Amino acid sequence: MRGGRAGGRVFPPLPQHSDLQAPFATSWWGNAWIGALEGTSLDAGRLTRGRAYAREGHVDTITVAPGRIVAYVHGSRPRPYRAEIRMRTLAPEDWDRFLDAVATEPAHIAALLDKDMPHALVDAAERSGVQLLPGPGDLVPSCTCPDHGRPCKHAAALTYQTARLLDADPFVLLLLRGGDEQELLDELAQRNAHQAAREQAPGTRGTTTAALPGTLARDVLATQYRPPLPPPAAAPAHPGEPPLLPSVPGAPSPTSLEFLATDTANRAHAHLTTGADPFPTADPWHDAVRLAASHPGLTGRRSFSRQFAELAQSVDHTPADLARAAAAWRQGGEEGLAVLESPWDPPAGPFDRARGALLAADLPRMTIHRNQLTDAQGSLQLRFGRDARWYPYRSEPGRDDWWPEGEADADPVGALTAMVGP
Repeated sequence: MRGGRAGGRVFPPLPQHSDLQAPFATSWWGNAWIGALEGTSLDAGRLTRGRAYAREGHVDTITVAPGRIVAYVHGSRPRPYRAEIRMRTLAPEDWDRFLDAVATEPAHIAALLDKDMPHALVDAAERSGVQLLPGPGDLVPSCTCPDHGRPCKHAAALTYQTARLLDADPFVLLLLRGGDEQELLDELAQRNAHQAAREQAPGTRGTTTAALPGTLARDVLATQYRPPLPPPAAAPAHPGEPPLLPSVPGAPSPTSLEFLATDTANRAHAHLTTGADPFPTADPWHDAVRLAASHPGLTGRRSFSRQFAELAQSVDHTPADLARAAAAWRQGGEEGLAVLESPWDPPAGPFDRARGALLAADLPRMTIHRNQLTDAQGSLQLRFGRDARWYPYRSEPGRDDWWPEGEADADPVGALTAMVGP
């Protein structure tokens, strides 16, 4: 798999568990998924409430895409919370090694076609340096609820329900790792055919040949000729982790230094792999917003960590301002922040047709103010960006306290439906 990108899959809400004592997962890989969640949780109570939410059917439609799972989870309040679980995707070279390992053993291909994932298949992948199943700390939960637990009960409920999806179809796990089912099967079929052809070719059974890179001795010992330097090493698949720093009296906080080192490594890795700085702006406010948005440990909404408050103070803003701006950045990057901070007057065209499209879809009637459409209760709002996308916002009725919520969408009906539900 080189250059391909897997699409997402949408699963309808799973029914309630009829047997309250039944396990969430019956497959060994589904239980490994649950173990990755429970192995890092520090609060058994949140896990217990998450299991109860999952058994009672509080988890709505589940969307699985490369690197993340998203669902709205109904809690004690009328409005559901948006829970998300993230997991690292595999790099193209990882997929090459995985597919080679599977293609050499026809039983592995047959198992996948039967929606099975035997230990032998996972062991073969690990021997080739590819980890399919998540380990402790590989699942990164987040939620729009005010609970800062990792995971909160809503994210825990989503994780437990996902185990049921994995039970039924291990390709859900491969999709999370970035692999499309049909593309994987097509690639396996091709590699399996090539493998069979090699085995049947005369004189090749049981033999392998490999050309090792190197420099001829006569070139090395030549006095007038110097071989060219080898090409630079390939960039690592992912930036490294910062070292553990000691706490020294009078020195900066180790947590702050690790945070800055992580951000520097991420930017350096992006520069190395793309040839350009992904965030060339020198504006301190934008940089602070980017930092807050890209580091989940900093973000907040009603309560803030000391580190978050210090970051806001360094750019002369309140923590609430920074939290709101970080939410806008996560929604749409620099354009999302511009939508939050800079109202404008769109020209005639898609903006004018949006209200009619919303009414035709039986959605709330909206009033216009500049690039904003707001419902009569003052709780839902769509903002039209200069990129021709619609950015959903929500406020408590009558408070005029608008926060970005959900993802931007080129279709106003889709953006509003994501907030109000089907």
